[in-house]
Amino acid sequence: MNITLPTSITLFRIALIPVFVVCFYLPYPWANQAAAIVFLLASVTDWVDGYLARAMNQESAFGAFLDPVADKLMVAVAIVLLVAVNPSPLVAIPSLVIISREITVSALREWMAELGSRATIKVSFVGKAKTTAQLISLILMIYNEPILGLPTFNIGLIFFYIAAVLTLYSMLIYLKAAWPVMSKHS
Repeated sequence: MNITLPTSITLFRIALIPVFVVCFYLPYPWANQAAAIVFLLASVTDWVDGYLARAMNQESAFGAFLDPVADKLMVAVAIVLLVAVNPSPLVAIPSLVIISREITVSALREWMAELGSRATIKVSFVGKAKTTAQLISLILMIYNEPILGLPTFNIGLIFFYIAAVLTLYSMLIYLKAAWPVMSKHS
């Protein structure tokens, strides 16, 4: 298998996960900032690898598989860590919604691919808005230090709820698009 530059960047994003976890748990006052920077770097590489794959005409089946896996791994790890240090229903409920949606949509995509209908389920604008709100929220919640006197965690939590609502809405869009195929094969 030929590992392209975009796929190498995706693999780098996966390699950042343990670095992120270590930074998150470091016993230093700057640990939150370091973890937020690592998460931000991983988020930027998500955009860069996709851009390069298209620009360099290096899109591959392996890259198309690995990219969403890398995204979901990093986001799930960040969410689990945030719930662990903020054990509150305010954090847990949107976390459960987001992780449950990711599992559901991933399973739906896999099933649709087995049925030969993968093209039926495509990334929508709502999905992109959900991802953007989710990444902003997680970076702010991980950073968790005031910026210009503003409470970043609370602002991040607002974005987290926006992401959770968009998550549910995008899941409904996926289910609606898949429904004709699902009902035919049930």
